Amino acid sequence: MSHVIVIGAGQAGCALVAKLRADGFDGQITLVGAESVPPYQRPPLSKSYLLGEMDQARLYLRPLAFYADHNITLRLSEQATTIDPSAQTVTLGSGAVLHYDHLALTTGSVPRRLPAAMGGDLGGVYTMRDLTDADRMAPELIPGRRVLIIGGGYIGLEAAAVCAKKGLLVTVIEMAPRILQRVAAPETSDYIRTLHLSHGVVIREGAGLDRLLGEDHVTGARLTDGSEIPADFAVVGVGITPATTLAEAAGLALDNGIATDLKGRTSDPHIWAAGDCASCQFHGARIRLESVGNAIDMAEVVAQNIMGKEVDYHPAPWFWSDQYDCKLQIAGLNTGYDAVHVRQGDGAQSHWYYRDGTLIAVDAMNDSRAYMIGKRLIDMGKSPPPNVVTDPATDMKALLKA
Repeated sequence: MSHVIVIGAGQAGCALVAKLRADGFDGQITLVGAESVPPYQRPPLSKSYLLGEMDQARLYLRPLAFYADHNITLRLSEQATTIDPSAQTVTLGSGAVLHYDHLALTTGSVPRRLPAAMGGDLGGVYTMRDLTDADRMAPELIPGRRVLIIGGGYIGLEAAAVCAKKGLLVTVIEMAPRILQRVAAPETSDYIRTLHLSHGVVIREGAGLDRLLGEDHVTGARLTDGSEIPADFAVVGVGITPATTLAEAAGLALDNGIATDLKGRTSDPHIWAAGDCASCQFHGARIRLESVGNAIDMAEVVAQNIMGKEVDYHPAPWFWSDQYDCKLQIAGLNTGYDAVHVRQGDGAQSHWYYRDGTLIAVDAMNDSRAYMIGKRLIDMGKSPPPNVVTDPATDMKALLKA
């Protein structure tokens, strides 16, 4: 009987094993996860879960009974330590050695941490990546306390929004000249900055961190300009890196993550990869998408190809971020844009990115219609004239038929 082992019990791993069973795979499936809980949603950790609006059980992607009902072996609290591609085996931290016919790596990503020399190992310094992180940080969210958010990307800003809603005094420092500089146009940065300022958050852009202060527990931070900021705790949101240690040790090809072909196969014909840890082909370039949508879609393609269906993966990038009462939805990739056009109306706003006259991405703030239509236009390869897109009188739905 064929045995598929999936290492990484997150969004991609769960999607992959569920798709195998849904499509009729009748072999053995083992899902290995380092955490003690079954696969769960990560985006709510820094939002509704941390706010106390969602309990742990509601985070689970599938009820625990789903895995037993579908004959999927869950090996939780297990760390895969070694892959032997020649023997087609995986060794676990418990000493167990498992043989596979197909192996899928859905190991996700790991947060970048501050080095110890900058105070990264002080008490009261948190990252926000998994359930343990959220549970450790939750007791800190007491009204009136001072929190320092290091990093003005989506992770840091979502944490800032939660802390501000909880009544904390929030300061965000961003080394770049503006928040969201790596991922969004100045127009989107301006919108999100104004949103946070309206909720009392202090944002310091172009502010480099020299080090965190404190003996055993963080008490503040010194910036590169010599100024100091007091803090009762700190949240580090300076990006993530693909979890490739296991793949690298096994000799798999790496290129901005675990390199995969159009089918999701790695450089070893029996090993596949999907989600944050994997890079894929997109419009002639190799990219790695850090999103729920990519984790699910890529994992499901891999599941089909494990079953011999020979399906190509065609990424359709989309992302979202919830901050206060603003839902930011993003369609497409804005890499290389040369113009941004703003559409306004009824408390909603959307930013349309063009490159050489071609629509490549849309940022929509509280405008789900603009997001959905923009996403479909990009998928269809249609690029309406910017003056038409930004005209409040334009029937957006009609753009799909033009």
